[in-house]
Amino acid sequence: MSSRERQRLVEESGRIIAQGSKSFRFASQIFGEQTRERSWLLYAWCRACDDVTDGQTLGHDAVSPDDPADRIAFLKTTTAAALAGKPTGLAAFDAFAAVAAECGIPPDLAADHLAGFARDATGWTPSDEEALLSYCYQVAGAVGVMMAHVMGVPAAERDTLDRAADLGIAFQLANIARDVVDDAKVGRRYLPDDWLAEEGLAGADLQDPSHRPALARIAKRLATLADRYRLSSKVGAARLPFRSRWAVLAAARIYGAVAERAVALGDKAWDRRISIPRREKFGLVLMALVDSLRTPQQVSREGLWTRAPG
Repeated sequence: MSSRERQRLVEESGRIIAQGSKSFRFASQIFGEQTRERSWLLYAWCRACDDVTDGQTLGHDAVSPDDPADRIAFLKTTTAAALAGKPTGLAAFDAFAAVAAECGIPPDLAADHLAGFARDATGWTPSDEEALLSYCYQVAGAVGVMMAHVMGVPAAERDTLDRAADLGIAFQLANIARDVVDDAKVGRRYLPDDWLAEEGLAGADLQDPSHRPALARIAKRLATLADRYRLSSKVGAARLPFRSRWAVLAAARIYGAVAERAVALGDKAWDRRISIPRREKFGLVLMALVDSLRTPQQVSREGLWTRAPG
């Protein structure tokens, strides 16, 4: 790939992330230039996969597509072609091919990520916490592992990579807490069957406002679970170069604030979409700077969900 073509892909990826994830783009500014560009190249593909699966544009206006199986087949085929070195003519997929080649991202991580979207395409719902966490790994934890490769973590550093997955899982748990009602509007549900049964919500319409107190208790449960994975991820982040460490901890702070806000709002958490104002993000970035200069609490990963050995 020529330097001009790569630069074009970086610029297009930067445009995609600016519209698709203000929080991730905000945190990515802390990276060194090379790592920042590579993170954008990776994000562009992840965003495209999400958009194609959900029939949305840059993370917005999701609708239930009529051809979910065809969409997943397209993602798998086009990603495989890109990783095989065949130009696809689609910026997001060519961007992923570029960053995968530069950073040695294993193809199985792409397959893991696409497996999560395949679940969405079938209308899958989790039966229990184990199933929920496996899904969170696929749609976000696998991205965390790919990001760790972008930041220079070699495949042999298994514990560091697993802790990168932990941060992705924490992010997704926060997203699920924030989006319970919005997900229900498009026929999606990521709350485990057994959790809902405990709250008397088995088979219930989660859009019904009368269920908000119970959903607030479930959101608190999600946030508590996310905290366990976020705490583990800080141990891995401490092993990264300084700017990468700071950026990762900033993202952890920002996404953690989303979960905290959902808990604090209680049954009003879904009156409008939770977002973190730019000014508050600056404060969280400064707090992350302090975090990055401290030795994190050394916590074991025992009892946390762990991907299969690769």
